[in-house]
Amino acid sequence: MVSEHIQDQVYKASISDPESFWSRQAENVYWHKKPTKAFNRNTKRLEKLNITHDHWNWFTDGEISTTYNCVDRHVLQGNGDCVAIHWDSPVTQQKEQYTYKQLLGEVETLAGVLREEGVKKGDVVLIYMPMIPAALFAMLAIARLGAIHAVVFGGFSPAALAQRIEASRPTAIMTASCGIEGGKKPTAYKAMIEEAIQKSSHKPARTMIWQREQLRWDPVTKEDGERNWQRLVKSAQNRGLKADAVPVKSGDGLYIIYTSGTTGLPKGVVRSAGGHAVGLNFSMKYLFGVHGPGDVQFTASDIGWVVGHSYIVYAPLLMGATTVLFEGKPIGTPDASTFWRIVDEYKVTTMFTAPTALRAIRRDDGDNTFFEDRGKQGALKTLRALFLAGERSEPSIVEMYQKLLTKHCAPGAMVVDNWWSSESGSPISGIALSAAAGLDFSSQDRPKPLVVKPGSAGKAMPGFDVRVVDDEGKEIKRGVMGNIVMAIPLAPSAFTTLWEDEERFYKGYLKRFDGKWVDTGDAGMIDNDGYISIMSRADDVINVAAHRFSTGAIEQAITTHPSIAEVAVIGIPDALKGHLPFAFITLSTHDHPKGAIPDDKFAKEVQKLVREQIGAIASLGGMIQGKGMIPKTRSGKTLRRVLRDLIENATHDEFDKEVSVPSTIEDQEAVTVAREKVREYFRIKGKDLHKATEARAKL
Repeated sequence: MVSEHIQDQVYKASISDPESFWSRQAENVYWHKKPTKAFNRNTKRLEKLNITHDHWNWFTDGEISTTYNCVDRHVLQGNGDCVAIHWDSPVTQQKEQYTYKQLLGEVETLAGVLREEGVKKGDVVLIYMPMIPAALFAMLAIARLGAIHAVVFGGFSPAALAQRIEASRPTAIMTASCGIEGGKKPTAYKAMIEEAIQKSSHKPARTMIWQREQLRWDPVTKEDGERNWQRLVKSAQNRGLKADAVPVKSGDGLYIIYTSGTTGLPKGVVRSAGGHAVGLNFSMKYLFGVHGPGDVQFTASDIGWVVGHSYIVYAPLLMGATTVLFEGKPIGTPDASTFWRIVDEYKVTTMFTAPTALRAIRRDDGDNTFFEDRGKQGALKTLRALFLAGERSEPSIVEMYQKLLTKHCAPGAMVVDNWWSSESGSPISGIALSAAAGLDFSSQDRPKPLVVKPGSAGKAMPGFDVRVVDDEGKEIKRGVMGNIVMAIPLAPSAFTTLWEDEERFYKGYLKRFDGKWVDTGDAGMIDNDGYISIMSRADDVINVAAHRFSTGAIEQAITTHPSIAEVAVIGIPDALKGHLPFAFITLSTHDHPKGAIPDDKFAKEVQKLVREQIGAIASLGGMIQGKGMIPKTRSGKTLRRVLRDLIENATHDEFDKEVSVPSTIEDQEAVTVAREKVREYFRIKGKDLHKATEARAKL
């Protein structure tokens, strides 16, 4: 009989007795008032909807300060000289380093400034910042006062920013004079902030501006509530002004993060202070294998996204580890070697990025020359793990990097795909690198992790009771694709409501399955070993002649072609079968024609892969190849809905019809390129496609 793996043991303990399990984990953070109980199940009444639904809370009578746990306690424990932050900015050619003692000085002074400017416990402060140390100081200083931060990605449009100002009603805005995207010129924030405030009915009393030397915000107008951030801090330092950590109740909000997907008004996900600290502290050690001082985490994301909140800022600092704050891109700053230079220079032990970034690197460095060169020098030996999340990681990219890690990195180094969301706050699934920490947090043991199955996002993490159900909410057998849901309660790191909108929380996450399950909006399956595969968003499932196919499964088949770097699959209307899969393909090499329609040999190779791995019924209804035509959000998610709208418009000869493009898009030009590629495709091949569609419609 095969003994049960320790990760499975830990998971079962968390689900069978969440009270005992999370009470033990809560002992690993500092409480100003210790909770007497970990978990409470309750109900909420929604009078407008005339319903009552199940609900839950964590550590309800506890009081905690997240900033104290991230900064003060490490200094008090004698680790003040350990490096907390490495800032690396290839776009400005600047680098800075802050120890925990220096970080404490920055944060307690800035908190004192904010208090003088009128920020108090329970207030909301909006942050609109580039990836600079001051942004982290701001997050920690706001939390230090018991206030709530709402970070908005620096560079969002004035309209998107105005929505978030209106929704969160901040007391103040903390911003910078400019942001710098990749190799582009600095983007002035002044006009965007001013327009956003003008559009919003809510007018924050203060706007604090961090003046960057690359582009200044002039003039700073005191009459309009504007303040020079550096001058305020310098004055506070001269006066010895500081603010102590203010504890809040466990269920009080630490931050709001807005998630809008591709449509609708943004939803304000609220993170509660106690559950967040316990859940992130646990995940950092258990899943990521980060044990504290000496470990260096490089999370290549942005603080505007949940990944940045959790694994650039809070989780590494909760553990007393070092975090790398990176202002740059995986390519173009200056080239595809940047990530590996960071790993080498800062002796990174754990790296976290999106598959999108690795695809970009693969496009520019198809032979992995940069990785191989540093690897042969022994410069990557500290790297123990490469974590991937944000988009589904196709097996080909997991397998490629696993070979590279095995060859050049630390013994046993792994590529770990994991799956989560803004709502969950930490990974819902993955492969735990230090599973023993789930039983004994003081343990330094690193038992051999579970095996990785490329294409899977690992097994469910403690506290997340993941199931697969049909459209009626009934559980379906393993290995069959369906709706991914979770049972109540969610793990402590997860949200329990939306900002001032309990009704929308119910409608968006509980109503579909009558409150029995929390709907993730994802489609996928769980295999017989318990591994979870996220195949696509539920609304990206394509119905072909009554057969359901996920875009993720078809994309996975297509990317096994050695010449393909990236693909996005959507459904194209078909009168006979309902929909047919349609692929937008980007090549890793340029051996093939660059037109909208691939040559016959290449098209047949791709179709063969789809038929062999998915089935003949999933054969593509068409494909377009080109560069720079797959639109993505700034966090790396592919905007398939935009491509789908372009194709559906084209089938009705409405090539120039506007499509809904979210404010989170990385590059608006990608939509223009895609539109022209679609136009070219239908000009060349569209007549035949229209004839076939019309003929089928008459049958």
